[in-house]
Amino acid sequence: MSRSAIGHWLRGFMPGPITIKWPERFRSCLGALIGIAFTGSAIHLLPGSASAIPFLVAPMGASAVLLFAVPASPLAQPWSIIGGNLVSATVGVACAALIANPVCAAAFAVALAIGFMFALRCVHPPSGAVALTAVLGGPAVHAMGFGFVIAPIAFQSGALLAAAIVYHAVTGHRYPHAVHHAPAPDENAAARTSSPGITRADIQAVLDRRDELLDIDPDDLESLMRDTQMLAYARTFRDLACADIMSTPVVTVAASELATSARDLLKRHDVKALPVTDDAQRVIGIVTRSDLMDKYSAATGFEVSSITPRWLKRSTGPVPSVRSLMSSHVRTVDASATIADLVPIFATYGHHHIPVLNADKKLAGMITQSDLLAGLYRQAHVEQLRTRETAAG
Repeated sequence: MSRSAIGHWLRGFMPGPITIKWPERFRSCLGALIGIAFTGSAIHLLPGSASAIPFLVAPMGASAVLLFAVPASPLAQPWSIIGGNLVSATVGVACAALIANPVCAAAFAVALAIGFMFALRCVHPPSGAVALTAVLGGPAVHAMGFGFVIAPIAFQSGALLAAAIVYHAVTGHRYPHAVHHAPAPDENAAARTSSPGITRADIQAVLDRRDELLDIDPDDLESLMRDTQMLAYARTFRDLACADIMSTPVVTVAASELATSARDLLKRHDVKALPVTDDAQRVIGIVTRSDLMDKYSAATGFEVSSITPRWLKRSTGPVPSVRSLMSSHVRTVDASATIADLVPIFATYGHHHIPVLNADKKLAGMITQSDLLAGLYRQAHVEQLRTRETAAG
């Protein structure tokens, strides 16, 4: 084997880059700290003396890595940790009791634990260490017998899982990841559409044909592929900037104006959102018809009907200002930004109206979903003409 081939082989051991941002890394570390601390402390809540029960078993550290650092993994879901740890602990205790040789008992325990985890759909890598702990944990663990399955394994697994669920909820992170079963593939779907794309059923069918377990949730994979397709589509229009498709001039409203003034502007110009600007034409908020209807109702106690033309004028209470009703967190784009930068904002974050800023960070225009579609259609028509001219030439 040549030196270059050996070097290429050794480079294969180099780790890939970690794209997780530092705030998320810190959130994972803090979650593991809280989870392990809670789990180790909770063992003292068990009735009776807990002196014979390990206050923490080592596999819980590995489970914490999955639960807090990679919570989207199928291996980190609630049934994986509870089912995997319980079945592995049971298998490990049984092998320790039935097989005298500790090496053989450990080997059989891990192998059987993996088999049962596959059968019960609860594969959890740290559970292999649970099986080993049951075999090699020493006299104290062996004396517990099958009680080892309940305390510490079941109790600590439940405590760590509870800590993870609460922590992710408090920090705004989705956990657990629910399993969505894909519908049966429709073989006639492609024939009914000119551009069938990739469906959830297609992804599930491909995963079912693979002979290995992939550590990624099908829903996350579908989301990644959908966003990738959208970016690839938008890249074909890289010459199209936000300035080319935005609507101008933009109807705006001042924060000091009353809600009735914003209502009149929305109705007069037949728009659904108004950027709120200061004296320098900088965007400080946005107010929509929904803001006026929902927040005005909450502020005055007056029930608003979207089909009543004079809903604001019927209120007897004080009319709130635009400042009290507007959304101050506004997603904006630069006029020089490309469509590739704009599409994910509409697709991923659910925005319907995006203010466009010029080089001085002042309001230059507004882009709606209709503007985006019209711009894409117009550019697609131009690309078709260019292709025909090139073919004819």
